[in-house]
Amino acid sequence: MMITTEPLRWGGALLLSAGWLALSLRTWYAQRAANGNAATADWLVVHASQTGNAETLARHTAATIATGGLQARAACISRLDEAALAGATNILFVASTYGEGDAPDVAARFAARLMARKVDLGHLHYAVLALGDDNYINYCGFGRALDAWLAKQGATRLFERIDVDKNSAAALAEWQHHVGRLAGTADAPDWAAPAYGEWRIGERQLLNPGSSGAPLYRLALVPADGALPDWEAGDLAQVSAPFDPEHPREYSIASLPAEGRLELLVRLQRREDGTPGAASGWLCQDAATGIDGGDPVQLRVRAHERFRLGANARRPLIAIGNGSGLAGLRALLKARIHAGEHANWLLFGERQIRHDFLLREELLGWQDAGWLQRIDLAFSRDRAGPDGKDRHYVQHLLRDQATLVLNWIERGAAIYVCGSLQGMAGGVHEALTEILGAATLEQLVTDGRYRRDVY
Repeated sequence: MMITTEPLRWGGALLLSAGWLALSLRTWYAQRAANGNAATADWLVVHASQTGNAETLARHTAATIATGGLQARAACISRLDEAALAGATNILFVASTYGEGDAPDVAARFAARLMARKVDLGHLHYAVLALGDDNYINYCGFGRALDAWLAKQGATRLFERIDVDKNSAAALAEWQHHVGRLAGTADAPDWAAPAYGEWRIGERQLLNPGSSGAPLYRLALVPADGALPDWEAGDLAQVSAPFDPEHPREYSIASLPAEGRLELLVRLQRREDGTPGAASGWLCQDAATGIDGGDPVQLRVRAHERFRLGANARRPLIAIGNGSGLAGLRALLKARIHAGEHANWLLFGERQIRHDFLLREELLGWQDAGWLQRIDLAFSRDRAGPDGKDRHYVQHLLRDQATLVLNWIERGAAIYVCGSLQGMAGGVHEALTEILGAATLEQLVTDGRYRRDVY
């Protein structure tokens, strides 16, 4: 299951007070006078995105700025260096927060290098849209840190930072209103996400009977109207559960459109009081199955540009993950197999081989056919001693095969990681840093050859 700290939906515009509007106009005209002619100034909209939501928002923002006749372009923060900051006059930042207050992968270099020192930004006017989830302790942590750093370097805020909690339509509408005022237009279209479609669960299969872990199901869904939407490997499905429609959940799509159905791998989550999670409980237990008589499932597909193959489609692929993260990796591997690319290496971890070897027949079949050149598996409970120590995880597989990892990277391989943030993703990152070196791994991020979809 995908849990993102970026918002999922857009809302309509909010009315602001007359006093604020007057102040906004005075500030805007003062800035235009100070800049000589701000109407012809170049606007940069910088996105720091992990799952693609910040990038989508940045592109909407740039498009809105352009409707006012201004020059605007969206750019990834990984391309923003000191020279670019020195040459910019107006920047709008759309910054997501990853994990417990961390910068997204694409912003790691910017945070570690530029934000760690003093830079003269007295010439810069900026604003920050910080995307986050208040279930995390460091809510909007990176966006807030970025805003504070910019102000400390002497940059001038165009308006106060806007923090977005999950799918806060009000916060997003406030940002759109500010952007519209900067562009000099009040009639820009709302940034509406596609509507949910009605789907049915055609099949539901328990993949890990007898497991000591939480049940994990393979779900096959089909649209009620029979028209299957298009998507690419790496994309996500958003599900709105009838128990909690205001907080849709995101899941990695495990299949391709050519298979004629949308597949998910969903772990049944439980709250602290033992009750099932709203979305996972609905999908795994409560929703009746059947193409004709099943309960309707509200679902829509969302592009996840950062986890698509893109320029890596012809490179060797190292796919790393655990648990339900196999969903996203399966789609990527399936797409490469269909394209005739067989330089694929899967490293996957779960609890016990007897109960948790997910999609066993399919994966071994791919290996036997030569479509999957290598599979390395870590079943942590099978390697554990009586005290629970000495467990073998995916990161240990990487260290065991350090020479081969280096060889694949030298051949131009890309690394895709999908699964849990705590434990697996952090451990894998540490192992890759040890094997490749921090500078090489950082360059792989910049080049788009190291991509993560973790939760």
